[in-house]
Amino acid sequence: MDQGLFARGKRLRHSNAWLFGTMLFSAGLSLTASFVLSIDALRLARDPNADLSCNINAVISCGTVGSSWQASLLGFPNAFLGLVAEPVVITLAVASLGGVRFPRWFMFAAQSVYTIGTGFAYWLFYEAMFDIGALCPWCLLVTVSTTLVFATLTRVNIRDGNLYLPARADAALRSALDADLDAIAVTIWLLVLALAVVLKYGGALFGA
Repeated sequence: MDQGLFARGKRLRHSNAWLFGTMLFSAGLSLTASFVLSIDALRLARDPNADLSCNINAVISCGTVGSSWQASLLGFPNAFLGLVAEPVVITLAVASLGGVRFPRWFMFAAQSVYTIGTGFAYWLFYEAMFDIGALCPWCLLVTVSTTLVFATLTRVNIRDGNLYLPARADAALRSALDADLDAIAVTIWLLVLALAVVLKYGGALFGA
């Protein structure tokens, strides 16, 4: 019975319902965070000293992060990018749950663009951690949700052969997916990020 439950659980984790459902949920979280951050950015534009709801202490401070030059790298609030990108991911996930199969070139393009977006999210995380010296809870949510979208999109594209990889690399990655090594890697990665935040700021996270 245990083996049967394990097999059914594995089939569920590998199913389109699980993958695109996870993608939809994660993109929804990221869109929500981007919406809140966009509103906060407009408030800060009107009043740089605005008291935002997530200004908790010196470390947990959306105002400090939102007022930095990194928060508007392209000349407008970074959150606006999320308002544009995440609805595309949501549409892709919903359509795929409905049985739509997108062309290989489209999925490769989606992977390429989202990889750049994920790199940008982690650059912002690094800047907040080591340069700005403050953390924004909504930004952290974007980092986590972007990671989950990237992981599920990558899994789908490897599974469906959309990445134009050499045969040997493609076979190795498919074997890793069959063993759920990607899920293990993502779990460890997110735990490492959480540990890094705790080790960096420690008790200051919960200080007044």
